[in-house]
Amino acid sequence: QRPPPSPSPLDKVVAQQGLSLSQLSGKWFLVGMASRCSYLAEHGHQLEATMMTVTVLDGQSLAISTFRKLDRMCWEIRQHYLPAQAPGRFLLKGHRKNSNVDLMVGEADPSSFVILYYKKGPSISVKLYGRTSLVSDAVMDKFEQRVSAVGLSTDVTYYFPTYGFCDSADEFHILDGELDM
Repeated sequence: QRPPPSPSPLDKVVAQQGLSLSQLSGKWFLVGMASRCSYLAEHGHQLEATMMTVTVLDGQSLAISTFRKLDRMCWEIRQHYLPAQAPGRFLLKGHRKNSNVDLMVGEADPSSFVILYYKKGPSISVKLYGRTSLVSDAVMDKFEQRVSAVGLSTDVTYYFPTYGFCDSADEFHILDGELDM
């Protein structure tokens, strides 16, 4: 008999209450991200400005398009997050077993910032998005507190460029589905 899975640090996080999904619609700029992702550890010095647009479908699921450069070309990654078991939580179904991604809206002021948690298997990432590419020091502090609360630290926190954003990609540079957290 296997021991029960150990609780995830995400289990202690409370999703933003009283948030209307429509408030998340629109453009968001990736400001910072905390993750133990090995790709980030190796390439953190080469981060590209990243922007996403959120569209609420059928009042409950999220269509997220992420725009970023790769080899100086603008790419769009399209993902469809379905509503999960609780408000503020969503699920991206992966193509492979155990490749689902849980998304949780941790904290948001829809006019200025949103802190999102992503969980894939045992890995957790925390992302800070702003309505503009710069956020206030108070928002930065909230993000850093949220990062440390799930056991991540400043040495795995990365900040993204505030210029050079893509907001479209041609038809040959669109990916549907999974994106590394």
